[in-house]
Amino acid sequence: MSKLLIPIQGDFVAPRFDLATEIILASFESGGLTEDYKRIIMEKPSDEELCHMVVDLRISHVVCGGIEEMYYNFLVWKNVVVIDAVIGHWREAMQRVIDETLKSRDILDTCREGYLDI
Repeated sequence: MSKLLIPIQGDFVAPRFDLATEIILASFESGGLTEDYKRIIMEKPSDEELCHMVVDLRISHVVCGGIEEMYYNFLVWKNVVVIDAVIGHWREAMQRVIDETLKSRDILDTCREGYLDI
């Protein structure tokens, strides 16, 4: 089982990892989600707190917009798959991680049918 963390802003992947105050957490396997995703609202934005959350919760995948190189390198060092510079709806990003089709710098087509039904 893999675990996914996506910092969000409204319905979209947050443009900056360090400014996000909402987080989506999901567990998944190759077939799909293993349980309902969770939305967490943080008291204040903190890239350090997000990195601690990733380590403490044993997150395997992080999808984000921009991320400072220091935090990117830390997460990769901790064997986390970091898919950065993603622009689009967080639900489509989650589905594409599950489908193993999301890659860094993807601009998502949030208008396609099916992605918003998770």
